[in-house]
Amino acid sequence: PFVIVCNHQASLDLLGMVEVIPERCVPIAKRELLYLGTVGWACWLSGIIFIERRRRDAAIEVISRTASTMRQENVR
Repeated sequence: PFVIVCNHQASLDLLGMVEVIPERCVPIAKRELLYLGTVGWACWLSGIIFIERRRRDAAIEVISRTASTMRQENVR
């Protein structure tokens, strides 16, 4: 298992990240991206898991459920 952290600077960087991120990878992003028009729709449709960074308990819960599902389905 590993963690890839992408600190993109523009919307077009997402296209490059798609090429670098391995298959069966579980992407997690800040919820704010969901509201960036076309980018938000593309993120949502691609299955990105959004976390609410301002609500620490909710973010931890989402990440915990995601980790549990990843272990069950043997996903990185």
